[in-house]
Amino acid sequence: MEPKRLVCQNCSFIFYQDPKVVAGTIFTVRGGIVLLKRGVEPAMGKWVFPGGYVDRGESVDDAAIRETKEECQLDVKLSSLLNVYSYPGSPNIIVVYAAEVVGGELTAADESVEAGSFLPSDIPWENLAFASTKDALNDYIKLYLKRKME
Repeated sequence: MEPKRLVCQNCSFIFYQDPKVVAGTIFTVRGGIVLLKRGVEPAMGKWVFPGGYVDRGESVDDAAIRETKEECQLDVKLSSLLNVYSYPGSPNIIVVYAAEVVGGELTAADESVEAGSFLPSDIPWENLAFASTKDALNDYIKLYLKRKME
């Protein structure tokens, strides 16, 4: 079934409301996963990994690196694609990378009001910003941290 679309009654032009692409990173500092407390809506005051919208003409990889720098002042190198997340009713497609810190100092910046490094047992699971935050953190812990602990 086709979704409802905006169509010009005069010329039949169809305006396609394409999804927005979000790029993010998950990585550790001092043995804990870096999370940021959001200072903006949606989900202000909730925790999320660094990330944001991909600009038109920007690669998803570059956006993930840029957003991480903007939000927590860390330079990262992407290790691998963690996963791609999308949910019914949401216009966002979230591309998440596992990353490694290569420089900078962890600081809340841009749209973040607090930055922290959490062991998996200390993650504020009940106060995460989005379904993708929870899903990606679970994937990261399963794929990267479980291996280190074994």
